[in-house]
Amino acid sequence: MYAITSEPQYLADQAHAHWDLSFDNVGDPHQEIPGICNERGWLTLYASRGDTTFLQRGAQWQVEHPKGFFQPGVLALTQSSRVLYRWRSVPSSANLNGTAARPTPEHVWHSLESPLAAGDKAADVAHDDNPEIDMAPPPRLVFLAALIANGWFIQAKSFVYSPGLDSTPARFKKAFRRWPVFVALWVAAFIFLPPLWVGLGLVCWCIWIARDIHVTLGRMDVQEEIKTSR
Repeated sequence: MYAITSEPQYLADQAHAHWDLSFDNVGDPHQEIPGICNERGWLTLYASRGDTTFLQRGAQWQVEHPKGFFQPGVLALTQSSRVLYRWRSVPSSANLNGTAARPTPEHVWHSLESPLAAGDKAADVAHDDNPEIDMAPPPRLVFLAALIANGWFIQAKSFVYSPGLDSTPARFKKAFRRWPVFVALWVAAFIFLPPLWVGLGLVCWCIWIARDIHVTLGRMDVQEEIKTSR
């Protein structure tokens, strides 16, 4: 079993140690492995070719994606290269452009048991387009609100993995708990300060944060299929 990432090998090694994984992690920033999988007709992943400024805001390491970062996928093969299971994340509004919704390990294992038992003469399995997912993505507005709170209401900040930090769900909840305090401060400002100026400040903040989300996330949202390893 291997985990392939679009990060450099040193980050793959850090994640391997941080998560105490029992299988190898392989860094593939030039997307050679996904390209080979496409050429051989096994699996074609999507890759984000957009700007990585948004990711860099949440990372404690230098984001290095010379060809963009590829979206998640799962591929199971026999030694004779017969496909037992394949799934890929297709970025859409339903999965927050690939941010959420992954097949559960139990679903993947049960799905490949029957093709494995069928023997090498069986055909490759079709793509799994409707897997049992680990967690439904939050509503888009909730997700954006968490990104804003994670950036302390100055800018949207990603929940990208960094060694030593809590898991993404834990950081998501922690960031979202900042909203009641933020709202309370605005309420207090309206009570104790001139409402006109406070209202003007609130309008300016809304314009600022809306522009930041539109610009940074818009530059990032460029998705293409990985068609070649060259």
